[in-house]
Amino acid sequence: MTRSRLQEDMHFRILRLLQENPEMSQRDLAKAVGVSVGRMNYVLNALVDKGLVKLGNFTSAKDKRRYAYVLTPKGIAKRAALTRSFLARKVAEYEALREEIEALCLELPDNAIDQD
Repeated sequence: MTRSRLQEDMHFRILRLLQENPEMSQRDLAKAVGVSVGRMNYVLNALVDKGLVKLGNFTSAKDKRRYAYVLTPKGIAKRAALTRSFLARKVAEYEALREEIEALCLELPDNAIDQD
């Protein structure tokens, strides 16, 4: 997978998580996406700079230094575009995998597959 595709997938996952829960911490986002907290900070700042995410105060927190990451209308549109792209890629991967499985099954004697 190319670097731009990996970055696109990461942005898709982050925007999706933030749309569901804008008050996720950077640490929780990093863990969910599988990157370091430092990398997550860098990516979130890039998303803010691009106008896809805006910072808001974490309203229910005692520590007012925590932020909520709210998707902007531009961010919502970008998430939708990334969702379409991600889904098209995954469907193509699924079809290729399905065809490979079918071909492998034909190679087995009597099309027998051990289900254990």
